[in-house]
Amino acid sequence: MSNIAETPLERSPTRNQGNKLLQWISVLLLVYLLIAAVGMIGTGFKSATGERAQELFAFATNPFLGLIVGTVATALIQSSSTVSSIIVGLVAGGLPVATAVPMIMGSNIGTSITNTLVSLGNIGDKKEFKRAFAAATIHDFFNLLSVVIFLPLEILFHPLEKSALFLAQNLYGGGSMSVKDLNFVKAATQPIVHLFKGITQFLPAPWDGIALIVLGIALIFLTIGFIGKLLKVLMVGRAKDILHTAIGKGPIAGIAAGTLMTVLVQSSSTTTSLMVPLAGSGVFGLEQIYPFTLGANIGTCITALLAATAVSGAEAVPALEIALVHLLYNIFGVIVIYGIPFLCRLPILCAQSLAAVASERKFIALAYIIGVFFVIPGLLLGTSVLF
Repeated sequence: MSNIAETPLERSPTRNQGNKLLQWISVLLLVYLLIAAVGMIGTGFKSATGERAQELFAFATNPFLGLIVGTVATALIQSSSTVSSIIVGLVAGGLPVATAVPMIMGSNIGTSITNTLVSLGNIGDKKEFKRAFAAATIHDFFNLLSVVIFLPLEILFHPLEKSALFLAQNLYGGGSMSVKDLNFVKAATQPIVHLFKGITQFLPAPWDGIALIVLGIALIFLTIGFIGKLLKVLMVGRAKDILHTAIGKGPIAGIAAGTLMTVLVQSSSTTTSLMVPLAGSGVFGLEQIYPFTLGANIGTCITALLAATAVSGAEAVPALEIALVHLLYNIFGVIVIYGIPFLCRLPILCAQSLAAVASERKFIALAYIIGVFFVIPGLLLGTSVLF
């Protein structure tokens, strides 16, 4: 009897290792499909627009319109990784980088809705809700402040676009360590792209290209969703350990931990949402959690950089450029805002003030979420289209 009882226990470590191996193989296959999906969007976009991509997106040359599109799209999808990957695919198909930059900025704003919604879980306890709502909205206020600083600079001087272009051109250059050597990625994903292109070829132009874009976007949704679920199973426990270890070691350690956690779980929404209940329960204070949200912004850029490896040829530099814009935007945001004491304190003060009011009048929290992420952008979008 004892031998029979011991057998499952003896086998369970091997079974667990086998399950983990299968999960990691699944993650790699999903990353492969994500990169293929970006290639599908670029191919479909070129097929649908021909050489008319500039004309097609003339409506979005207004940077404020691009910002709103990025914000609303990400708020609806609740994944900046998905939106940024789609944008990389569109740039690979001809969307101008200058048009895509405000959309990338908007995706940062839209992604912070998730942890704000999570904070509503503490609404039954006034003190907990005040702490949780402040921890959630500090991410909102930081991202809004970042847009207020960098969007005007980008409109006037294009520092992000120019810096990213310089890096992309050098990374895609002739060196042995260049991204050009990653062209095998496109070769590896071409069979999938050609398979789906063959499926859509029965449609007349431009519908064949539009169908390919839709299939590519659907595949991005599926892959990023499954990657997130698998990595949560594999890594969230480890991510929490990183969070606890980094607390008390200063803001640099906090930012680094937030970045690493987000790379591990491939979702800034997950990273920031992990912190909200901890803040609500009083385990960590607002100033301890603040640096983690900044690191989450940086860590989420890895998905778009992975997506950019799907592109080669003339479109490779612009695709890599917009992915690097996302990374540089978030790094510069941390350096400028967190590095200047007055600007650093501003998101904290705004979050604390709003949380104090919302904890007294709960409807304000709901009004804030609906207004900031949907009503105001929707009104601005409608006004921009009309005028």
